[in-house]
Amino acid sequence: MLTYLVKRLLEMIPTLLGITLISFFIIHLAPGKPTDVLAELNPKITPEAREKLEKYYGLDKPIIVQYGMWVKRVVGFDFGESFSTDRRPVMEKIWDTKQPLLERRLFITFMLNLLSMFIILMIAIPLGISSATHQYSLFDKITTLVVFTGFAMPAFWFALLLMLFFGIHLHWLPISGLKSVNYESLPLAGQIWDRVRHLILPIFVSAFTGLAADSRYMRSSMLEVLRQDYITAARAKGLPERTVIYKHALKNALLPIITIMGLSVPGLIGGSVIFENIFGIPGMGQLFYAGVMQRDYPLVMGILTVGAILTLTGNLLADIGYMIADPRIRAR
Repeated sequence: MLTYLVKRLLEMIPTLLGITLISFFIIHLAPGKPTDVLAELNPKITPEAREKLEKYYGLDKPIIVQYGMWVKRVVGFDFGESFSTDRRPVMEKIWDTKQPLLERRLFITFMLNLLSMFIILMIAIPLGISSATHQYSLFDKITTLVVFTGFAMPAFWFALLLMLFFGIHLHWLPISGLKSVNYESLPLAGQIWDRVRHLILPIFVSAFTGLAADSRYMRSSMLEVLRQDYITAARAKGLPERTVIYKHALKNALLPIITIMGLSVPGLIGGSVIFENIFGIPGMGQLFYAGVMQRDYPLVMGILTVGAILTLTGNLLADIGYMIADPRIRAR
């Protein structure tokens, strides 16, 4: 087990380099330069000043040289300075250490998506099992209709509908930010409830769109497992149906869900870009969007690198989950 983990960790290094190399080249292929954004703030800027800015940021060098300089900095845990007007270090903008823990961008994005993933698992697994064990029943048909509606519905459109209905027409829930203007003057119970009210819509949108796919995968996997010979043998022995489903079939049926959960880890940042901007949540998704719009190469690369590390970590956790769920994989 330990040897396998060390081997996988070593394999992650060249994979990470490949991801960052491709990302670096794609970013520089996009039209426009950071100096164009800076020049818009000062229309009187001269071509000589543009050249000085490009030289200052190292943009006048070949892309492969720029990438080598970036890797050299990253090895020392330095993602460079942001190209935006504040010129803050990228690591400082990502970790946001000057803010309280609950106000930090990475913490906000991580907790939002963690709560969403928890809700998805708590609903999708039982829903998929019930649909598989009651195949073609009325319950199965209704859940299939509901989850396919959620699967086909664009997340941004669904979010706007909920904001319009619950926020503007009914005035039940806030539609922007993480806390109200009078948050500081509220008692502790009021502050907690205020946070919860602000989180209901974003988490519901994120969970509902992810629930559809996961419940279908769980249903399909459970149906396949229930057709296996060892399930037939377990039933022939006279075991209760609950024991057959939850003790013998569930572990093997969970393998595709483990894969999906592992691949969902990078969505902790990437999937937040849409709904964080729609709901005005100051998280990593909103920061990434602002970096792309400003052609802030160091900031975008810093966030992409964090996302790449999360992707590789998610794959590693999925493999570990395989070994825990299936003893045959541990034997190999």
